[in-house]
Amino acid sequence: MDIIALVGPSGTGKSHRALIVAHEHHIDTIIDDGLLIKDSKIIAGHSAKKEASKIMAVKRAIFMEEDHAQEVREAIKNVMPTRILVLGTSINMVEKIVHILELPKISKVIMIEDIATPAEIAKARESRLKEGKHIIPVPTIELKPHFSGYLIDPLDIFFKKPKTRRRKIGEKSIVRPTFSYYGKLLISDAAIATIVDHVATNVPEIPNTSQINIKYSPDKEKGISIYLDITVQYGNSLWDITYQAQRRIKSMVEQMTGLVVKEVNVCVKRLSLE
Repeated sequence: MDIIALVGPSGTGKSHRALIVAHEHHIDTIIDDGLLIKDSKIIAGHSAKKEASKIMAVKRAIFMEEDHAQEVREAIKNVMPTRILVLGTSINMVEKIVHILELPKISKVIMIEDIATPAEIAKARESRLKEGKHIIPVPTIELKPHFSGYLIDPLDIFFKKPKTRRRKIGEKSIVRPTFSYYGKLLISDAAIATIVDHVATNVPEIPNTSQINIKYSPDKEKGISIYLDITVQYGNSLWDITYQAQRRIKSMVEQMTGLVVKEVNVCVKRLSLE
């Protein structure tokens, strides 16, 4: 099984060109925004474009929900594709999808700039920003059970070579996700720190915290790093207390914010004898 990646920033036309790329590289299966698509049919998965918020859409697109990931893993085993095209906004995102779905290593990376002109990319961005239009590379009739009320219109795709007649190779559907109507969602460091403090001190073994810092990776998809100092009640296993605190904090921050927590670094600053 060969894995090919199609990479480009959000709204630059990856889904729009997925069928053409698949045709040119003899790819029979596409993974795009949480969906497994084979021969223009949705085989498994749940589309990120149907999520109510951008945060949940990102989590859906990278298969962070285990039941979602397992459904797609099993479907891949059943349909046995020969070559899969995985779409993502960065190489890191595609590698994460490949890892979660337990696929072979990526054999080739195609950048959107390699297959689209600057003018075409600009036009795709304008359509996304002004009209909130997103494309899924499957026919409208296939999408109806998944997107009742979301569809805008279908878009036929043609494969064209110089001095040849145009030959239809598939159909894509344009959808306008719910989150396209919303504005930006900003989560401050203070809000995340409040979650961290509450979760950490929600057990009697940790009376209080101090110096909570949130750091962001240059590549936002790699997630955030959380640093905090804690006080531990004397007589408890420091390793066990800090390990459990790390697990609780990571789980709750990801659940409440939708952010990926890369690491939780806990420093035991003092012991409480009270």
